[in-house]
Amino acid sequence: MDSWALLSVSDKTGLVELARHLRDEQGLKLLATASTARHLMDNGFEVATVESLTGFGEILDGRVKTLHPLIYGGLLASSKLDHQAQRETMGAPDIRVVVVNLYPFERRWQEGLTGAELIEEIDIGGVSLIRAAAKNNERVAVLVDPGQYEPYMDGLHDEAARRRLAVEAFRHVAYYDAIIAEALSEPGEQPDLLALAGRRQGTLRYGENPHQTGAFYAFAPRVGFADAQLLQGKALSFNNYADADTAVKLARDLSGPAAVVVKHQTPSSTAFGETILDAYQRAHDADPVSIFGGVVAVNRPVDRALAAKLTEIFLEVVVAPAVEPDAAAILAKKKNLRVLVMSFEPHPSLDFKGILGGVLVQPADAIQKPLGAWRHVAGPAADLEALSRDLDLAWKTVARVKSNAIVVVKDGVTLGIGGGQTNRIDAARQALDRAGDKARGAIVASDGFFPFGDVLKLCGERGVAVVVEPGGSLRDQESIDEANEAGITLIMTDERHFRH
Repeated sequence: MDSWALLSVSDKTGLVELARHLRDEQGLKLLATASTARHLMDNGFEVATVESLTGFGEILDGRVKTLHPLIYGGLLASSKLDHQAQRETMGAPDIRVVVVNLYPFERRWQEGLTGAELIEEIDIGGVSLIRAAAKNNERVAVLVDPGQYEPYMDGLHDEAARRRLAVEAFRHVAYYDAIIAEALSEPGEQPDLLALAGRRQGTLRYGENPHQTGAFYAFAPRVGFADAQLLQGKALSFNNYADADTAVKLARDLSGPAAVVVKHQTPSSTAFGETILDAYQRAHDADPVSIFGGVVAVNRPVDRALAAKLTEIFLEVVVAPAVEPDAAAILAKKKNLRVLVMSFEPHPSLDFKGILGGVLVQPADAIQKPLGAWRHVAGPAADLEALSRDLDLAWKTVARVKSNAIVVVKDGVTLGIGGGQTNRIDAARQALDRAGDKARGAIVASDGFFPFGDVLKLCGERGVAVVVEPGGSLRDQESIDEANEAGITLIMTDERHFRH
């Protein structure tokens, strides 16, 4: 009895070559849905249509094409004698290969299609054909992407090969369904069942350390780093991505021309400037040691003057919303410098952290309470509007520093950053020691509350003028008392920003 290949594709790339292989090398007859059959017939193939087999045409505007017992009897019949007897009795074809491309739901969603039009891009019959073929991989090979055609034609068609194709097919369908669920869900939703749709955008040279493998999986819709353009340099490493992510999130939060320097996923310096060149120079000078080999993000286009400065030292990555053409020519002289151009527009996202046996999920952290909602709780009254630029820089920077975190700011630049400490007083000493005498009259921000009055006492000894912290400790009064005694303006935001 004849054996068949069933073809139903929206993407006709490579179809003619594959059909020729199926016919000439595997001796299969061709069965296809209407548009696929027409394409093959136009290229000289003899093709039976699904409609001619089942006796039923498409219905419901094409929503139903292949959902018929004769198709699935031919697809799902195993090697068991009674299965084959039933298939033969009902007249179902012996289908040995299935080639299906699903409706391009992801691309159409990315293009902005919504509502009823997007719903029509949800494939039903194609998914069912793929699942049936993959389930019966003992007898059936399933191909879901034109990229599989050439390896399939060049490779073995044994049971092990069919099983590998089945695994790829189930992943393909799972990704497709997860994309649909994501598109129809509310942003930031945390459902009972978590289905992540990630497409590998590249294999990294290694992970956080050389003995670990690494890869970047982009989510849909393509935003952020998934939509970035690598203007020059080698592909980003695992650590480059992690550092650049911190830098971009902080740079986009800052409203004036600003530069952010990041090492090991924590800011080493940030600064505002009258121009983007000024901002970068001030961030550089705030910590000229840590910037070496660091990641720099600027929230304005890179111009010729900034490009010249950026090439004076060794940097791993520069990230910007745009690079002017003459600036790109200057940056190109540093062949190993990675230059990434991407949108800094915020978008709803979730944070994931893998732990043994699962993953922790939360909405990405963002500043919720504006300066106008903060509380002055101790010390002399201060003109917060006049200090708003420094307060903004201090609070937004400390939110991106590894906890426990303390940031010292004055005149639109970080003077000292202490982070990643196991207690807050050590973080404060680290930041204030780096600031030195410049801490006098400065603003200090803390990502978490003070459990004791020790940090305020230290700030008083260093001449700090304003301290911003979340508040909420059972011992807030200790800090309030220390602030009053030292003449420090103490402000509570009622919002913490731990970053572990």
